[in-house]
Amino acid sequence: MTALRKMLGDMNGSAATSLMRLIETQSRETLTRWAAAYAEERYLPLLKEEPEIFSQMEQTLSAVEGFLNKEMTLKELKPVLAGARSAAKELADSRTADPVSLAAARAVSTACAAAQTPTNAFGFLLYGAAACAYHSAGLSEAADVYDRLAEKELQRALLSLQEAAIPDEPHPVSIRWNC
Repeated sequence: MTALRKMLGDMNGSAATSLMRLIETQSRETLTRWAAAYAEERYLPLLKEEPEIFSQMEQTLSAVEGFLNKEMTLKELKPVLAGARSAAKELADSRTADPVSLAAARAVSTACAAAQTPTNAFGFLLYGAAACAYHSAGLSEAADVYDRLAEKELQRALLSLQEAAIPDEPHPVSIRWNC
């Protein structure tokens, strides 16, 4: 059996490279809105079997929406983001966590944190790719199967971001990629 990785995706692949280039052209607000919506649609449903973490991530997504609607400040949002990160870490520490749920929880909490750190608008996808690959193929496939599924998920995310992207965004984020 292949050892499962917490993140999947080829950083030098066409989808990853295209995502990073497109992310660089968008504002923090656009990236946060897109990342939260994408995570809610694609990864939150994978948490349905874990009601406690599902509820926590749903509340975090709601808080991000409140932030985007100017109903709360970033300072007020930060503890909510930290709580989501802690919940995902606690799930990882439980040793009985399902790899799909764990990767999905990391994906949702990281997507929400794009409000604070714009590079998370890419990072969450690597957790999400793992969640989708393990959900689709099970937990005992060869690495190449997971890699193909991860690339497919990154391509899907790229199409989604292309639809959400604002042409000639006036205030694009400034990013230094550390990958």
